Amino acid sequence: MDSTPSSQPPPDARYESFVRQFVAREARLRAFLRTLLPAWEDVDDAVQETSIVAWRKFAEFEEGTNFLNWLLAIARFEALKARRRHARSPLVFSEEVIELLADEGADETERLEAERHALTHCLDQLGPAQRELLERSYQPGVKFHEIAAQAGRSAAGFYKVIQRLRAALLECIERRMETEGAA
Repeated sequence: MDSTPSSQPPPDARYESFVRQFVAREARLRAFLRTLLPAWEDVDDAVQETSIVAWRKFAEFEEGTNFLNWLLAIARFEALKARRRHARSPLVFSEEVIELLADEGADETERLEAERHALTHCLDQLGPAQRELLERSYQPGVKFHEIAAQAGRSAAGFYKVIQRLRAALLECIERRMETEGAA
């Protein structure tokens, strides 16, 4: 039996498109479901069921529309199903509360996505040295005084530089959000 890559059929483009879009949004899907479900096991189950339903309905998805919103609508129904399965538990929200949380969670997901895009844009506007200082400052386990010493600055002076960069980023993000919101 020949198992060389050339003897295997090329991957289905539709399947590949679904997997790429799903994987790119899985973390946001999990975060959304975590706001609706009390236990991580329920979240894992709902993510799995959401992926199955989404794959089955992927032919109905209109290319060019918001895949995340479509996925969150499916996830909302999966969260309601999970709630019904656990209806006797005192830790389960009512359907009305789940609907309210789902609406707010979807809005929050869109806002966070817009902020993430704005942050990326604003980071791209920084000079390479400024961006490197910020990135080094947010590395796990990093100590400000060590980075300050490496940069040839006092800890207090370095902290002021970082504070100014943060303030400039925040101002840029807010301007970007206003501009995109107005567009």
